[in-house]
Amino acid sequence: MSTTASARAAAGRDFIRTMVADDLASGKYDRVVTRFPPEPNGYLHIGHAKSICLNFGLAREFARGRCHLRFDDTNPETEDVKYVESIIEDVRWLGFDFGDHLYFASDYFERMYAFAEHLVREGLAYVDSSSEEEIREARGTVTEPGRPTRYRDRPVEESLDLFRRMRAGEFGDGAHVLRARIDLASPNMLMRDPVLYRIRHAHHYRQGDAWCIYPLYDYAHPIEDAIECITHSLCTLEFENNRELYDWIVANVPRGDDGVAVPPQSHPEQTEFARLALDYTVMSKRKLLQLVNRGDVSGWDDPRMPTIAGLRRRGVTPEAIRAFCELIGVAKANTRVDIAKLEYAIRDDLNHRAPRVMCVLRPLRVVITNWPAGGVEELDAPYWPHDVPKEGSRPVPFSGELYIEREDFAEDPPQGFFRLAPGREVRLRYGYIIRCDEVVKNADGEVVELRCSYDPGTRGGAAPGGRNVKGTIHWVSAAHAVPCEVRLYDRLFTDPDPEAGDDADFRARLNPDSLVVIERAFIEPGVAGADPGVHFQFERLGYFTTDIVDSAPDALVFNRTVTLRDTWAKVAPGAPGRSDGRPDRTQKRAPRKRAPQQREARAAPAERDPALEGRLRRYQAELGVPAEQADVLTRDVAISTFFENAMAAGAAPLSAARLIVNELPREARERLDSLPTDGTAVGTLVRMIDAGEISSSAAREVLDELIRSGGAPGDIVERRGLRQVSDEAALRAAIDDVLRDHPDKVEQYRAGRTGLLGFFVGQAMARTGGRANPAVLKSLLEAALNA
Repeated sequence: MSTTASARAAAGRDFIRTMVADDLASGKYDRVVTRFPPEPNGYLHIGHAKSICLNFGLAREFARGRCHLRFDDTNPETEDVKYVESIIEDVRWLGFDFGDHLYFASDYFERMYAFAEHLVREGLAYVDSSSEEEIREARGTVTEPGRPTRYRDRPVEESLDLFRRMRAGEFGDGAHVLRARIDLASPNMLMRDPVLYRIRHAHHYRQGDAWCIYPLYDYAHPIEDAIECITHSLCTLEFENNRELYDWIVANVPRGDDGVAVPPQSHPEQTEFARLALDYTVMSKRKLLQLVNRGDVSGWDDPRMPTIAGLRRRGVTPEAIRAFCELIGVAKANTRVDIAKLEYAIRDDLNHRAPRVMCVLRPLRVVITNWPAGGVEELDAPYWPHDVPKEGSRPVPFSGELYIEREDFAEDPPQGFFRLAPGREVRLRYGYIIRCDEVVKNADGEVVELRCSYDPGTRGGAAPGGRNVKGTIHWVSAAHAVPCEVRLYDRLFTDPDPEAGDDADFRARLNPDSLVVIERAFIEPGVAGADPGVHFQFERLGYFTTDIVDSAPDALVFNRTVTLRDTWAKVAPGAPGRSDGRPDRTQKRAPRKRAPQQREARAAPAERDPALEGRLRRYQAELGVPAEQADVLTRDVAISTFFENAMAAGAAPLSAARLIVNELPREARERLDSLPTDGTAVGTLVRMIDAGEISSSAAREVLDELIRSGGAPGDIVERRGLRQVSDEAALRAAIDDVLRDHPDKVEQYRAGRTGLLGFFVGQAMARTGGRANPAVLKSLLEAALNA
């Protein structure tokens, strides 16, 4: 694809990319140069991430593009080097590189000052000695023009003298300001002689005490863009009225090739886009600072905060944040974004990254009375039970004393409760079916122990004899479980718009259950020694990560990143919920609906024309497609053609049928003609799955983008970093780390306990974020263990 064609393909997603592509195609610019210009007065948040992804994304998508990281440090009273360091870390953590293009507004202070003197000499600026209140009153109103202060016609030489003495430090704060002379009758009040410089006797974190006058942002920012030859200065909609002043500054600063003036070829243009307003959060740095200073959160990196540091500590990955920013897109009008979209992006990312393990948060002891005394079995539990291409398992000890979740038992179970109760049976995940025979209580009447019996013939959850055991619960062996602290984080506010209403006290809407700390939970022993920042899915509970600050291999602390599903949507406004984010089981639930593919499989036979009837027979007899799937694939010509095109692209019939029927949403199948993708692209995706290039969960992510935006599966895989790792050197490095960290298990394996191979595969898979090619990984592991 040519550079122009590539640019236009990228441009189809939003109005800014369309504009950039047109500017390059017309020759207006020969390259795109953007900038991300944070003020170092706080930590970056998810709203900044949207701007980072846009500015750095444009530079990455268009040939020879470049994005600068520039700190607008023009306010010494609020800025600090710690914020600079955190911002640099956040940008790099998000996956973007500014190379050598790291700049500071303070580096341009001398040139900005010289430009200001130029404006004074040209009669375009003057020193005003009026008070702040006098200047404000003289500006007028939206219906009345401004009026000149008594200093507006001050002679040029007098203004120059005063401005130089301001710089020299002769005057106190507020004694004078430098104002642009523009238009006091302008309908845009920002153009009514705006202030360009003010006196501030404050220590600058980079310049020290070299300056006591500082430029205002509206003056400094366009000059910085012009000096750096920025082509597209992208900012949020609240700066729309500032664009006129931006253009005035750019047009009136001196130009030349002397390295001091603005380069003559530099003509930056400002474009505004909608800022991110995310439900259940606030984005104001001032309000976030209030939360920190008043102790509502533990700091800027509190996992409930919308800061990049907080999201990182909560366990959100940079890939998830980039996917979220791509999902919400770039628009021209401000709207609120449902936080469920962010949570969807997080779940979608962690689903193929986080191995499954079992953890009991609120333990209730279970004694299996007919278990052999002192006996321990090791059950082989897969890390990825529902992701067939991924392999890896770990041994989980099973003994006569277990812990289960306290809420998985009900002495007087309500209707629809399918877990453990007196006289009832339940499956233990990967283990046996048990029956509750006796309930033990303490003196206060609290249930402290269950005495159960197990059926030895039901290992793995089998239910011989036609027994109907509906419930399956997780557990850990009491003697082998590792104690840990678990922090259940939830939304910080109870109201989607915490700032709604006039003079609203947003802190009154803080969610009192945004953090629930469980000081002594129990997790299966295979997780012992986990490093900080490792992800897991606790089966039935959610996605968790080891805390990067407080967790240690010998004292595990887990943060809940996100629940398994959006539980807030299940509770009506005002209805009670649970502190751990799961739905309140005392609330009556709607009848459970059968999954779409199950409903289709049980549908009555469709009426088909002869051609489709012939295809139905061929799919079953010649291709071996199951009858239910063949039935769906021949309901109409469009879906059958879609399937045929997938096979024509080289997809195996059974694999293509399975993906189209089970993974392609029904609503998408009903509008195939209007989708931005086709059977050929899906066929290519199927080939990649079967070749082991991507996992099935990653394939679902690719399929989702194909349905929404189209494109080539291979390009999507590369852009999102979804390709499975087959490089032997990279896999050996992960294997070496695992073997080094588990010498006792290596010794056990080499002593003949070969069932531990699944444990090693799972550990190595986790080290690669679930992206390792299972077959290659397993082969290399066997070689390393047998060496």
